[in-house]
Amino acid sequence: MTLLETTAFATPRPAAALPTIIQGGMGVAVSSWQLARAVSQARQLGVVSGTALDAVIARRLQDGDEGGHVRRALAHFPVPAIANRVLQKYFRAGGRVPGTPYLPIAKLSQHPLAKSLELCVVANFAEVWLAKEGHDGLVGINFLEKVQLATPSAAYGAMLAGVDYVLMGAGIPAEIPALLTGLARHETRSLDLHVEDSTARYSVEFDPEALTGGGLPALQRPRFLAIVAAHVLAVYLTREVSTRPDGFIIEGPRAGGHNAPPRGRGSLDDDGQPIYGPRDDADLAKVAAVGLPFWVAGGYGTPERVADARALGAAGVQVGTLFALSAESGLDETLRAQLLDDQGGPGLQIRTDPLASSTGFPFKVVTLPGTLSDATVYEERPRLCDLGYLRVPYERTPGVLGYRCPAEPVATFVRKGGSAEEAAGRKCLCNALTANVGLGQTRRDGYEELPLVTLGTDLDGVTALLAAHPGGWSAAEAVAYLEA
Repeated sequence: MTLLETTAFATPRPAAALPTIIQGGMGVAVSSWQLARAVSQARQLGVVSGTALDAVIARRLQDGDEGGHVRRALAHFPVPAIANRVLQKYFRAGGRVPGTPYLPIAKLSQHPLAKSLELCVVANFAEVWLAKEGHDGLVGINFLEKVQLATPSAAYGAMLAGVDYVLMGAGIPAEIPALLTGLARHETRSLDLHVEDSTARYSVEFDPEALTGGGLPALQRPRFLAIVAAHVLAVYLTREVSTRPDGFIIEGPRAGGHNAPPRGRGSLDDDGQPIYGPRDDADLAKVAAVGLPFWVAGGYGTPERVADARALGAAGVQVGTLFALSAESGLDETLRAQLLDDQGGPGLQIRTDPLASSTGFPFKVVTLPGTLSDATVYEERPRLCDLGYLRVPYERTPGVLGYRCPAEPVATFVRKGGSAEEAAGRKCLCNALTANVGLGQTRRDGYEELPLVTLGTDLDGVTALLAAHPGGWSAAEAVAYLEA
């Protein structure tokens, strides 16, 4: 049984056929509501990225909310006063004056302001609501375990919109099943924080009724899929009912975005990339023995690989890169065209960079001129941290937390207890990934944040689709290709 079936007061998601294809959750906003909606309408699992949605929605509103989509979603938010406060703060009819910086939003913290929680809840509601609008297909949302401070309020906002699945990777999401069960009943819930330099226990708490005023009906609890890289984590998470997910996504090192570090000594090849070996391949037979449905990811972007996964006992596959390059992707259109042109010409170069991400996890980086993959461009960027989603808490004094990120100014990071060595080579993913989707910040001195693109290294499906659709493809065409 799943946690849904063994928890007396949770409102379970009605039974439905398991998807064969899960469109990966790619942040920031590459897995847009448009992409997730298109995949869902093709009767597979469309997934929106839940990373930094507060900034994404605030910036879309400041850009004039073309098409009125965000405002249409917020008209359905169950507490209109909250939605109205967000609109009054951020919406700009006609958009910002060119060259005007986006308004800042408060960084994540253990004790956020009410306005920050409101924006987070409203933003996650809006993205899921738009993805689910006008059809009865399944929609999920993907969170990063590394962005713990946002998780409770973000998950609650998605649940208010009726999200069907929650997916989480980049860590060990042991507390999420119980969190979702409590949020479905509008209960106050807390999430333990990983605090550097401390053995004391800290947590972030979220009280749904204090935010909304209460009186809302119970919510349906979404199914939870834990994204892990090793079968031992799958076994670990199923030992207790409170940590047991409803299924797993087993992600290998060929996947885009963040990868699990190699097991063992962590050697690098001549190009400075981590070396993965047989020990990094999950034992799928042991995963299957756990008895929960699972999907495999990282190198499964062709119909032949989908068949291989099913033959190994998987319910299906999770695929990112094919959908990142589809027409409904949130990627800036110029970037997407450049990626497709490069794939059709000299080919894309994709590195597993062990330093790019401040999380310490290896991160796939596409080598593209004019982006932060270029060493000269990276060195010219003023080093700053004003979004701060990947900051981690550390103990300043007993009972008091500070926050630091190795991608912030080196002197600042060292002053907070970090080291210059740890800061070397780190890139500001928060700002770069928002630039990937056309929402990069413009500074008052005229500097504009530049992108840093990530894709998986499995490009066989991309090559096949590009041959069949030289002008590019839709999400529905990608689904049809994988189902062939």
